[in-house]
Amino acid sequence: MGKTGGRGDFEWVYNDQPHTSRRKEILAKYPEIKSLMGPDPQLKWVVSGMVLTQLLACYLVHDLSWKWIFFWAYAFGGCINHSLTLAIHDISHNVAFGNKLAKWNRLFAMWANLPIGVPYSASFKKYHIDHHRYLGGDQLDVDIPTDIEGWFFCTPARKVVWLFLQPLFYALRPLLVNPKPLGQLEILNATVQFTVDIIIYYLWGVKPIVYLIAGSVLCMGLHPISGHFIAEHYMFLKGHETYSYYGPLNMITFNVGYHMEHHDFPSIPGSKLPQVKKIAAEYYDFLPQHTSWIRVLWDFVFDDSIGPYARIKRQYKINKQG
Repeated sequence: MGKTGGRGDFEWVYNDQPHTSRRKEILAKYPEIKSLMGPDPQLKWVVSGMVLTQLLACYLVHDLSWKWIFFWAYAFGGCINHSLTLAIHDISHNVAFGNKLAKWNRLFAMWANLPIGVPYSASFKKYHIDHHRYLGGDQLDVDIPTDIEGWFFCTPARKVVWLFLQPLFYALRPLLVNPKPLGQLEILNATVQFTVDIIIYYLWGVKPIVYLIAGSVLCMGLHPISGHFIAEHYMFLKGHETYSYYGPLNMITFNVGYHMEHHDFPSIPGSKLPQVKKIAAEYYDFLPQHTSWIRVLWDFVFDDSIGPYARIKRQYKINKQG
Protein backbone atom coordinates (compact mmCIF):
# COMPACT_ATOMS: atom_id res chain seq x y z
CA MET A 1 0.00 0.00 0.00
CA GLY A 2 1.65 3.30 0.81
CA LYS A 3 4.78 4.81 -0.54
CA THR A 4 5.17 7.41 2.18
CA GLY A 5 7.71 8.49 4.71
CA GLY A 6 8.06 5.91 7.46
CA ARG A 7 11.34 7.50 8.51
CA GLY A 8 12.69 11.00 8.73
CA ASP A 9 9.79 13.32 9.41
CA PHE A 10 6.04 13.68 9.33
CA GLU A 11 4.15 14.67 6.20
CA TRP A 12 3.51 18.40 6.66
CA VAL A 13 0.56 19.86 4.78
CA TYR A 14 -0.73 23.42 4.51
CA ASN A 15 -4.41 22.90 3.82
CA ASP A 16 -7.41 22.30 6.06
CA GLN A 17 -8.49 18.80 7.09
CA PRO A 18 -10.81 17.24 4.46
CA HIS A 19 -13.65 16.45 6.83
CA THR A 20 -14.98 20.00 7.18
CA SER A 21 -15.61 20.56 3.48
CA ARG A 22 -16.90 17.03 2.87
CA ARG A 23 -19.36 17.38 5.75
CA LYS A 24 -20.81 20.57 4.23
CA GLU A 25 -21.01 19.03 0.78
CA ILE A 26 -22.72 15.84 1.97
CA LEU A 27 -25.23 17.70 4.14
CA ALA A 28 -26.10 19.99 1.23
CA LYS A 29 -26.80 16.97 -0.95
CA TYR A 30 -28.29 14.67 1.71
CA PRO A 31 -29.89 16.81 4.46
CA GLU A 32 -31.63 13.70 5.81
CA ILE A 33 -28.31 12.71 7.40
CA LYS A 34 -29.05 15.32 10.09
CA SER A 35 -31.79 12.98 11.37
CA LEU A 36 -29.09 10.47 12.35
CA MET A 37 -27.50 12.93 14.78
CA GLY A 38 -28.36 12.67 18.45
CA PRO A 39 -28.29 10.02 21.18
CA ASP A 40 -28.35 6.26 20.68
CA PRO A 41 -30.96 4.94 23.15
CA GLN A 42 -29.44 1.44 23.14
CA LEU A 43 -25.90 2.51 24.04
CA LYS A 44 -26.44 2.83 27.79
CA TRP A 45 -27.85 -0.70 27.99
CA VAL A 46 -25.11 -2.31 25.88
CA VAL A 47 -22.37 -0.57 27.86
CA SER A 48 -23.97 -1.42 31.22
CA GLY A 49 -24.17 -5.08 30.20
CA MET A 50 -20.45 -5.05 29.39
CA VAL A 51 -19.56 -3.40 32.70
CA LEU A 52 -21.62 -5.90 34.69
CA THR A 53 -20.10 -8.80 32.72
CA GLN A 54 -16.63 -7.66 33.75
CA LEU A 55 -17.67 -7.23 37.39
CA LEU A 56 -19.01 -10.80 37.32
CA ALA A 57 -15.74 -11.93 35.74
CA CYS A 58 -13.86 -10.35 38.66
CA TYR A 59 -15.60 -12.81 40.95
CA LEU A 60 -15.09 -15.76 38.58
CA VAL A 61 -11.34 -15.26 38.18
CA HIS A 62 -10.39 -14.54 41.79
CA ASP A 63 -9.39 -18.17 42.50
CA LEU A 64 -7.72 -18.93 39.15
CA SER A 65 -3.98 -19.47 38.74
CA TRP A 66 -1.95 -16.56 37.36
CA LYS A 67 -1.49 -18.10 33.91
CA TRP A 68 -5.26 -18.29 33.49
CA ILE A 69 -5.68 -14.74 34.82
CA PHE A 70 -3.49 -13.45 31.98
CA PHE A 71 -5.04 -15.82 29.42
CA TRP A 72 -8.58 -14.65 30.12
CA ALA A 73 -7.41 -11.05 30.42
CA TYR A 74 -6.06 -11.17 26.85
CA ALA A 75 -8.63 -13.46 25.26
CA PHE A 76 -11.81 -12.15 26.88
CA GLY A 77 -11.68 -9.36 29.43
CA GLY A 78 -9.30 -7.17 27.50
CA CYS A 79 -11.53 -7.38 24.42
CA ILE A 80 -14.43 -6.07 26.50
CA ASN A 81 -12.24 -3.38 28.04
CA HIS A 82 -10.94 -2.23 24.66
CA SER A 83 -14.51 -2.11 23.42
CA LEU A 84 -15.42 -0.04 26.47
CA THR A 85 -12.70 2.48 25.61
CA LEU A 86 -14.41 2.82 22.25
CA ALA A 87 -17.77 3.21 23.98
CA ILE A 88 -16.15 6.01 26.01
CA HIS A 89 -15.02 7.48 22.69
CA ASP A 90 -18.63 7.49 21.47
CA ILE A 91 -19.90 8.85 24.80
CA SER A 92 -17.37 11.71 24.59
CA HIS A 93 -19.48 12.96 21.68
CA ASN A 94 -22.55 12.99 23.96
CA VAL A 95 -24.33 10.20 22.07
CA ALA A 96 -25.43 8.32 25.21
CA PHE A 97 -27.83 11.00 26.50
CA GLY A 98 -27.53 13.87 24.02
CA ASN A 99 -25.94 17.31 24.17
CA LYS A 100 -28.59 18.70 26.53
CA LEU A 101 -27.53 16.18 29.18
CA ALA A 102 -23.78 16.59 28.73
CA LYS A 103 -23.02 15.96 32.43
CA TRP A 104 -24.90 12.66 32.29
CA ASN A 105 -22.63 11.59 29.45
CA ARG A 106 -19.56 12.47 31.54
CA LEU A 107 -20.84 10.47 34.53
CA PHE A 108 -21.90 7.54 32.37
CA ALA A 109 -18.42 7.46 30.83
CA MET A 110 -17.04 6.99 34.36
CA TRP A 111 -19.34 3.98 34.75
CA ALA A 112 -18.05 2.58 31.45
CA ASN A 113 -14.51 3.25 32.72
CA LEU A 114 -14.79 1.00 35.79
CA PRO A 115 -13.59 -2.32 34.24
CA ILE A 116 -10.61 -0.60 32.60
CA GLY A 117 -9.06 -0.36 36.06
CA VAL A 118 -7.46 3.09 35.77
CA PRO A 119 -9.17 6.50 35.34
CA TYR A 120 -9.37 7.42 31.68
CA SER A 121 -12.68 8.82 30.52
CA ALA A 122 -12.51 12.43 31.72
CA SER A 123 -9.03 13.07 30.34
CA PHE A 124 -9.91 11.36 27.07
CA LYS A 125 -12.86 13.70 26.54
CA LYS A 126 -10.70 16.76 27.12
CA TYR A 127 -8.11 15.79 24.52
CA HIS A 128 -10.41 14.12 22.00
CA ILE A 129 -12.10 17.43 21.23
CA ASP A 130 -8.74 18.70 19.97
CA HIS A 131 -8.24 15.59 17.83
CA HIS A 132 -11.38 16.45 15.87
CA ARG A 133 -11.06 20.22 15.84
CA TYR A 134 -7.32 20.26 15.09
CA LEU A 135 -6.75 16.98 13.25
CA GLY A 136 -3.02 16.53 12.80
CA GLY A 137 -2.37 19.79 14.63
CA ASP A 138 1.20 20.21 15.79
CA GLN A 139 1.22 20.18 19.63
CA LEU A 140 -2.58 20.07 19.65
CA ASP A 141 -3.57 16.61 18.41
CA VAL A 142 -1.98 14.22 20.91
CA ASP A 143 -2.93 11.25 18.71
CA ILE A 144 0.19 12.16 16.69
CA PRO A 145 3.39 10.42 17.88
CA THR A 146 6.25 12.56 19.16
CA ASP A 147 9.45 13.10 17.18
CA ILE A 148 11.29 10.77 19.56
CA GLU A 149 8.80 7.97 18.80
CA GLY A 150 9.13 8.54 15.08
CA TRP A 151 12.93 8.63 15.22
CA PHE A 152 13.48 5.61 17.47
CA PHE A 153 10.71 3.14 16.56
CA CYS A 154 11.71 2.75 12.91
CA THR A 155 12.70 -0.94 12.56
CA PRO A 156 10.36 -3.97 12.63
CA ALA A 157 11.51 -5.07 16.10
CA ARG A 158 11.22 -1.57 17.54
CA LYS A 159 7.80 -1.05 15.94
CA VAL A 160 6.57 -4.25 17.64
CA VAL A 161 7.75 -2.82 20.97
CA TRP A 162 6.01 0.48 20.14
CA LEU A 163 2.75 -1.33 19.41
CA PHE A 164 3.03 -3.28 22.66
CA LEU A 165 3.63 -0.06 24.61
CA GLN A 166 0.90 1.97 22.89
CA PRO A 167 -1.20 2.33 26.07
CA LEU A 168 1.81 3.90 27.79
CA PHE A 169 2.42 6.33 24.95
CA TYR A 170 -1.24 7.33 24.79
CA ALA A 171 -1.18 7.99 28.54
CA LEU A 172 2.08 9.98 28.62
CA ARG A 173 1.97 11.83 25.30
CA PRO A 174 -0.64 14.43 26.36
CA LEU A 175 1.45 15.34 29.41
CA LEU A 176 4.48 16.01 27.21
CA VAL A 177 2.90 17.47 24.07
CA ASN A 178 -0.08 19.49 25.29
CA PRO A 179 -0.38 19.48 29.10
CA LYS A 180 -3.65 20.79 30.48
CA PRO A 181 -4.63 21.57 34.08
CA LEU A 182 -6.36 18.87 36.09
CA GLY A 183 -10.12 19.39 36.13
CA GLN A 184 -12.84 18.51 38.62
CA LEU A 185 -14.20 15.77 36.37
CA GLU A 186 -10.79 14.11 36.26
CA ILE A 187 -10.56 14.19 40.05
CA LEU A 188 -14.05 12.67 40.29
CA ASN A 189 -13.15 10.07 37.65
CA ALA A 190 -10.06 9.04 39.64
CA THR A 191 -11.93 9.01 42.96
CA VAL A 192 -14.73 6.80 41.62
CA GLN A 193 -12.30 4.49 39.82
CA PHE A 194 -9.94 3.91 42.71
CA THR A 195 -12.83 3.49 45.15
CA VAL A 196 -14.26 0.67 43.04
CA ASP A 197 -10.79 -0.85 42.62
CA ILE A 198 -10.38 -0.89 46.41
CA ILE A 199 -13.81 -2.50 46.87
CA ILE A 200 -12.95 -5.23 44.33
CA TYR A 201 -9.62 -5.82 46.07
CA TYR A 202 -11.35 -6.01 49.46
CA LEU A 203 -13.92 -8.51 48.18
CA TRP A 204 -11.79 -10.80 45.99
CA GLY A 205 -8.12 -9.88 46.33
CA VAL A 206 -5.53 -8.69 43.85
CA LYS A 207 -6.18 -11.15 40.99
CA PRO A 208 -9.33 -9.44 39.67
CA ILE A 209 -7.49 -6.09 39.67
CA VAL A 210 -4.65 -7.62 37.67
CA TYR A 211 -7.20 -9.26 35.35
CA LEU A 212 -8.82 -5.89 34.61
CA ILE A 213 -5.69 -3.77 34.21
CA ALA A 214 -3.68 -6.43 32.37
CA GLY A 215 -6.58 -6.89 29.95
CA SER A 216 -6.70 -3.18 29.27
CA VAL A 217 -2.95 -2.90 28.70
CA LEU A 218 -2.54 -6.07 26.65
CA CYS A 219 -5.55 -5.50 24.41
CA MET A 220 -4.72 -1.87 23.72
CA GLY A 221 -1.23 -2.99 22.74
CA LEU A 222 -0.37 -5.89 20.46
CA HIS A 223 -3.84 -7.26 19.74
CA PRO A 224 -5.99 -7.57 16.58
CA ILE A 225 -8.51 -5.01 17.82
CA SER A 226 -5.69 -2.50 18.31
CA GLY A 227 -5.20 -2.42 14.58
CA HIS A 228 -7.75 0.39 14.56
CA PHE A 229 -5.23 2.74 16.23
CA ILE A 230 -2.98 2.42 13.18
CA ALA A 231 -5.70 2.04 10.57
CA GLU A 232 -7.50 5.28 11.39
CA HIS A 233 -4.93 7.97 10.56
CA TYR A 234 -1.55 6.49 9.63
CA MET A 235 -0.68 7.47 6.08
CA PHE A 236 -0.65 4.21 4.14
CA LEU A 237 -1.25 6.21 0.94
CA LYS A 238 0.41 9.57 0.49
CA GLY A 239 -1.95 12.46 1.12
CA HIS A 240 -4.70 10.39 2.79
CA GLU A 241 -4.96 10.90 6.55
CA THR A 242 -8.19 9.11 7.52
CA TYR A 243 -9.23 5.59 6.52
CA SER A 244 -12.27 3.44 7.17
CA TYR A 245 -12.50 -0.30 7.80
CA TYR A 246 -15.83 -2.02 7.14
CA GLY A 247 -15.06 -5.53 8.41
CA PRO A 248 -16.62 -7.73 11.11
CA LEU A 249 -14.61 -6.35 14.06
CA ASN A 250 -16.85 -3.29 13.89
CA MET A 251 -19.49 -5.43 15.58
CA ILE A 252 -17.52 -5.42 18.84
CA THR A 253 -15.99 -1.93 18.57
CA PHE A 254 -19.01 0.35 18.19
CA ASN A 255 -18.26 0.79 14.47
CA VAL A 256 -15.05 2.70 15.12
CA GLY A 257 -13.88 1.35 11.76
CA TYR A 258 -16.24 3.78 10.02
CA HIS A 259 -13.68 6.43 10.74
CA MET A 260 -14.00 8.72 7.74
CA GLU A 261 -17.71 8.83 8.39
CA HIS A 262 -17.09 9.50 12.09
CA HIS A 263 -14.78 12.45 11.44
CA ASP A 264 -17.23 13.82 8.90
CA PHE A 265 -20.11 13.50 11.39
CA PRO A 266 -18.82 13.12 14.97
CA SER A 267 -22.26 13.77 16.48
CA ILE A 268 -23.71 10.65 14.83
CA PRO A 269 -23.50 7.55 17.06
CA GLY A 270 -21.33 4.67 15.88
CA SER A 271 -24.42 2.48 15.51
CA LYS A 272 -25.73 4.77 12.74
CA LEU A 273 -22.50 5.38 10.80
CA PRO A 274 -23.23 2.51 8.35
CA GLN A 275 -26.33 4.49 7.32
CA VAL A 276 -24.14 7.50 6.53
CA LYS A 277 -22.03 5.35 4.21
CA LYS A 278 -25.14 3.90 2.60
CA ILE A 279 -26.77 7.28 1.99
CA ALA A 280 -23.62 9.02 0.74
CA ALA A 281 -21.94 6.00 -0.80
CA GLU A 282 -20.34 7.90 -3.67
CA TYR A 283 -18.31 9.94 -1.17
CA TYR A 284 -16.80 6.90 0.56
CA ASP A 285 -16.77 3.88 -1.74
CA PHE A 286 -13.76 5.00 -3.75
CA LEU A 287 -11.65 6.43 -0.93
CA PRO A 288 -8.76 4.27 0.37
CA GLN A 289 -9.94 1.82 3.01
CA HIS A 290 -8.57 -1.07 5.05
CA THR A 291 -9.92 -4.61 4.85
CA SER A 292 -8.12 -6.14 7.84
CA TRP A 293 -6.78 -4.68 11.08
CA ILE A 294 -4.38 -7.63 11.40
CA ARG A 295 -3.02 -6.82 7.94
CA VAL A 296 -2.67 -3.19 9.03
CA LEU A 297 -0.50 -4.26 11.97
CA TRP A 298 1.58 -6.57 9.77
CA ASP A 299 2.19 -3.87 7.17
CA PHE A 300 2.97 -1.28 9.83
CA VAL A 301 5.69 -3.51 11.31
CA PHE A 302 7.28 -4.84 8.12
CA ASP A 303 6.83 -2.04 5.58
CA ASP A 304 9.79 0.34 5.86
CA SER A 305 7.72 3.16 4.40
CA ILE A 306 5.28 3.10 7.35
CA GLY A 307 6.02 3.90 10.98
CA PRO A 308 5.19 6.42 13.70
CA TYR A 309 6.31 9.20 11.33
CA ALA A 310 3.66 8.21 8.76
CA ARG A 311 1.20 10.87 9.87
CA ILE A 312 -0.01 14.10 8.32
CA LYS A 313 0.69 17.19 10.43
CA ARG A 314 -0.38 20.79 10.04
CA GLN A 315 0.03 24.05 11.90
CA TYR A 316 -3.09 25.76 13.22
CA LYS A 317 -2.89 29.53 13.62
CA ILE A 318 -4.25 29.67 17.15
CA ASN A 319 -2.92 30.07 20.63
CA LYS A 320 -2.18 26.73 22.24
CA GLN A 321 -5.15 25.64 24.30
CA GLY A 322 -4.64 25.28 28.03
